[in-house]
Amino acid sequence: MVTPVAPRRRVLAAATTGLLALVAAAGCAFGPPDDSQQGTPPKLPSPSTSPSSDDGGATVQVIAKKLAVPWGIAFLPDGTALVTQRDKRTIVRLGANGGTPKTVQTVSQASAGGEGGLLGIAVSPKYAKDKTIFVYYSTKSDNRIASLTLGGTPKPIVTGIPHSSVHNGGALAFGPDGYLYAGTGDGSSTRTAQDKSSLGGKILRMTTAGRPAPGNPFGDSLVYSYGHRNVQGLAWDTGKRLYATEFGQDRYDEINVIRAGRNYGWPDVEGTGKDSRYTNPLLTLKPAEASCSGIGVSGPILVTACLRGQRIWLAQLDGKGGLLGAPQHTLDSKYGRLRAVAAAPDGTLWVSTSNRDGRGTPIADDDRILRLVISGGNRVDKS
Repeated sequence: MVTPVAPRRRVLAAATTGLLALVAAAGCAFGPPDDSQQGTPPKLPSPSTSPSSDDGGATVQVIAKKLAVPWGIAFLPDGTALVTQRDKRTIVRLGANGGTPKTVQTVSQASAGGEGGLLGIAVSPKYAKDKTIFVYYSTKSDNRIASLTLGGTPKPIVTGIPHSSVHNGGALAFGPDGYLYAGTGDGSSTRTAQDKSSLGGKILRMTTAGRPAPGNPFGDSLVYSYGHRNVQGLAWDTGKRLYATEFGQDRYDEINVIRAGRNYGWPDVEGTGKDSRYTNPLLTLKPAEASCSGIGVSGPILVTACLRGQRIWLAQLDGKGGLLGAPQHTLDSKYGRLRAVAAAPDGTLWVSTSNRDGRGTPIADDDRILRLVISGGNRVDKS
C-alpha cells in the first residue's frame, strides 16, 4: 500500500472540420465543479425508452433515473454498468440498456461532504478471472484508492491523496497498457501540484497492487504527470494517447494531452502560457461554458461533459494529438449539470447528470444517465 462513458439525427457539423453528428440514446444530470475523418457508424442498441429531441436537433434517450449524484461509470464484461453514487456511498448496477438501478455495494469507509465521497470506479481488465473492481473515495482525512470484489470489504492500495472540501480529483481508469491511472486534485493546497513527493495535483499510474507501474518517469513513484489543479476525467484515443480534463480557477478550464513526466503548470500558469517548463493544454474553455468533468473518445471525436457549462463539448482529433478545427457544443442547459462520460461495450457513450450535488436544480427524475451515439465515429474507445 502506498501512502504520503434507435434513431439518428445530425445535430451539428463543423464547416471546416466535418465534425460528425451527435446522436444521443440516453438522458442525464450531473455533479459539482469549482464554480474529414469518417469511420463506420457504431451499431445502435434498441432504445429502452422513447427518445425526445432538443432544439439543437439531438436525439436523447434517458436510460436510468432517480440516481443520487452518479459520479463514475464503468462496464463489466457482460455489458452491464456499475455506477458510483457520490453522497450515498453506494455502487449500483444497471443493465446494458439501463433500467432500474440495483444497489450492489456500500462503501461505508467513504466520507461524503463537499466534492468528496465515493468518486471514480474502474473494472479490472482481468475481471472474468479476478472479479475485482477499483474505487476512488474520500475519507475524513484523505482520498484513497481501493480494490474490492462486489459484496466484499474494500482493500486500500493507495492512501494519503490530499483531501479537502473541494479539489479531490477522483478520475480512475485502466489504460491500454493494462495499468491503473488516477487523477487527483491539489486538495486546496496549490503548491502540492508542483511537489513531486505529494500525490496531490497529479495523474498517477500504478499496478493493481498500488505500486508504481514499470516505466513511470520518476523512478519508484506513482507520479506520471504533475502540475494539475483537479483532474476528474481520463480517456485514451485509438493511438493510445491519454487525455484529461482539468478545472481551472477563474480564467480557463483545460483539456490536456498527458505525456509521462510533463509539468502542466498549476498553480504557476492557468491555461496557455509562454514558459517552456510547462506543457500547454490542447484546449482551453471559459469556466462559465465548461467546468468539464468526464471525458470520452468516440472514433475521432473527443467528448467532454460539463458541470457549470451544462453542455457537451465535441472536438475532432487529428490523430496526432491535436485538433481539427474549433470544438462544437450541444445539449446546452437541457439536462442540467453533466458529469461522467464512459464508453459502453456497444459503441455508445454514457453520460451522467449531477443535479442533486447541491449546485444544480434537480427535477423529479434526477439524477439521470444518457446514452450518446456519435454518428460516423468508430467503435468507442474505452475510457
